Amino acid sequence: MCVVAKPEPGEFESDEAFLAHFRPGDYERPSVTVDVVVLTVREAQLCALLCRRRYRPFLGVWALPGRFLRGDEGLDDAARDVLMDKGGLDEPYLEQLYTFGEPGRDPRPPRVISVAYMALADLRRVEEAVARPGDARYVAPLRVGWTGQAGGPVDALGPDGQPLELAFDHSHILGTSVLRLRGKLDYAPVGFELLPGDFTLRQLQVIHEAVLGRPLNKDSFRRRMLAGGQLVATGRREADVAYRPAELYRFVRRPGKRP
Repeated sequence: MCVVAKPEPGEFESDEAFLAHFRPGDYERPSVTVDVVVLTVREAQLCALLCRRRYRPFLGVWALPGRFLRGDEGLDDAARDVLMDKGGLDEPYLEQLYTFGEPGRDPRPPRVISVAYMALADLRRVEEAVARPGDARYVAPLRVGWTGQAGGPVDALGPDGQPLELAFDHSHILGTSVLRLRGKLDYAPVGFELLPGDFTLRQLQVIHEAVLGRPLNKDSFRRRMLAGGQLVATGRREADVAYRPAELYRFVRRPGKRP
């Protein structure tokens, strides 16, 4: 019997010749999903948007919004589609977070790799998304069991204050998003993405404290924010408050600067 040896990739004269003989079935192909961590702040606590799963595995368990990547689809396009379809959010701040590919992280064979994204939105927009008909959604307070940049999984809490069961490795994905957001606060204006268009300095400080998980000195924080050159006073003050209304500011992005 004559056995024809399989050509090595380097033996072909051109890319075209190589591709003509290329057989995708010779390589194991994992599935790819896109999961999105939508972060917001409610009552001085960092929160994340969760959806209840409608299919197995983890039927009925809370999870991050996500789905499988389609064959001819870009990753960023898939993440934006997930935000609109499952989160009801249009054009929030969005960035690629990390790729999670640990074997066994998803029980479905042969292997499922998740490209995770982080989205930031002010509470009003997220609550409007939760109220939309469709999937069961919940804005879960997060409990971070580590300080600073230690990292690790993060608990999402139910209405009773107890940790929720999360599907797959989503507690680790949540932890990675908190770690990324904490790290960016000092050098990128991401905190403004969690606020409405006009805000007070106190509201901005609450956002930073919620993300960092610790209190900040009021005077030094305000000096630092005003010295950054990215806040402009609107000339207006808060309305309908029982205390002395505070001045309202707006974030102005400097040319060429991106979060």
